[in-house]
Amino acid sequence: MSEDRRKAGAIEEKRFRLLIDAVIDYAIYMIDPDGTIASWNAGAQRIKGYSSREVVGQNFSIFYTPEDRAAGEPQRALDTAVREGRFENKAWRVRQNGTQFMAHVVVDPIWGDNGNLLGFAKITRDITESFTAQRTLEQTREALFQAQKMQAIGQLSGGIAHDFNNLLTVILGNLEIIRKRAENEPKITRLVDNATQGALRGVSLTQRMLAFARRQELKTEPVQVRELVQGISGLLRSALGPSVRLETHFPAGLEPAMADLNQLELAVMNLVTNARDAMPTGGKIIISAQSVEIQAQSILSLAAGQYICLSVIDTGEGMDDATLASAKDPFFTTKGLGKGTGLGLSMVHGFIEQLGGRFILKSQKDKGTTAELWLPVASADVASKPLAEPESSSPVARLSVLVVDDDSLVLTSTCLLLEDLGHKVVGAGSGARALELFSGDEHFDLVITDMAMPHMTGAQLAHSIQIISPSMPIILATGFAERLEGFAANLPRLSKPFNQLNLVEIIASTMK
Repeated sequence: MSEDRRKAGAIEEKRFRLLIDAVIDYAIYMIDPDGTIASWNAGAQRIKGYSSREVVGQNFSIFYTPEDRAAGEPQRALDTAVREGRFENKAWRVRQNGTQFMAHVVVDPIWGDNGNLLGFAKITRDITESFTAQRTLEQTREALFQAQKMQAIGQLSGGIAHDFNNLLTVILGNLEIIRKRAENEPKITRLVDNATQGALRGVSLTQRMLAFARRQELKTEPVQVRELVQGISGLLRSALGPSVRLETHFPAGLEPAMADLNQLELAVMNLVTNARDAMPTGGKIIISAQSVEIQAQSILSLAAGQYICLSVIDTGEGMDDATLASAKDPFFTTKGLGKGTGLGLSMVHGFIEQLGGRFILKSQKDKGTTAELWLPVASADVASKPLAEPESSSPVARLSVLVVDDDSLVLTSTCLLLEDLGHKVVGAGSGARALELFSGDEHFDLVITDMAMPHMTGAQLAHSIQIISPSMPIILATGFAERLEGFAANLPRLSKPFNQLNLVEIIASTMK
């Protein structure tokens, strides 16, 4: 009877062996108490690349990365299995050819009848594909979250900037009138000049907010990046001081980028200034550029085409992951209270995005930072087109002007500036009121209307006026870079906040 049981046991063991060998999606093998591999199935060979002859008798730690071996991870897995009855983990493992894969590992201890440890059963599954897919999904979700966050902050910043533009238009306009009327009062003019300088700082801050919100007016043109950087290199070096070395590297024949020249200069200066501040004991800044062709489905989320990648690289303190994640947020700064607006990088981000490019920051703590400006290359026909020379403005005769703005303070200020220039001015607080005046007995030579008004926008008002009087000159006043279509797209723009000189210039160019 015992012989029959022995034969039955042998048959059962053989079947079990055949079953284990038939499993190819899992690496299943036995380990002795000291970690030596005692058995090996076909799945283990398929996943890890070793044959049974190559690994049986070896310590199972050969599958671990050098870092995990140095940290004692193989022994920790066995100790945990003994102590807790099971060890389970996900970690990188190494195949015979040196490549790594993400493994889901389970280790179970095997105990004898008398309670002694016989060894371990180890099961490993290759989950690289699902792990990679999950990580890609998480990165996509994070990118979407960041995009939504930046869009929401951008809308808030744009709205605040719009209101500030109206306030600054009023403040600067009235200060200008006061200065003219008190030009023989030195004490008063000094106070007015001081207030004007403060208001102009507000204009600069507002422009940065609009840049982040991607709602500023851009004058795009072909820009030779190499010449631009070389043109401001003297200014940059004087700002950096003797402890920071500036290097520039540009390939010959670099194509022109499509950008706003002044804004791009400001962006480069912002980045260089930030790099300098990150190197309190000195270091090196490298400004370079290269032409890169982006294919469809790029990880940079750029449209397919040719781009100029303008890089500003420093050897400074760098940023940790948390700081890097917030670096482009508006009002975020690491410079301390009162030492920075926190709008420099957010302005660069908004400006580049508005151009159809990307602003990429790469940084590691104590290893420096790389800032990349990806700018679309100017098309051949645009690059070869000569830039129009600015026309000189000449004074115009006394005009009858209809001014339209839903903000009563802006309306009053604009009317005062125009009246001070000698024009006859009629104000309207809405598009509907403007149409009533325009359709009445009053004759107008020019209409200046705000763009963002409730019920009837400036573009809608302009269209209605154009139907009544197709030849009527119309100027749109706005603090945003709205994308207009049709008739309104070709109307002259007056950017808020504006002063009396801006009014003189836009009226002269419109009425020529």
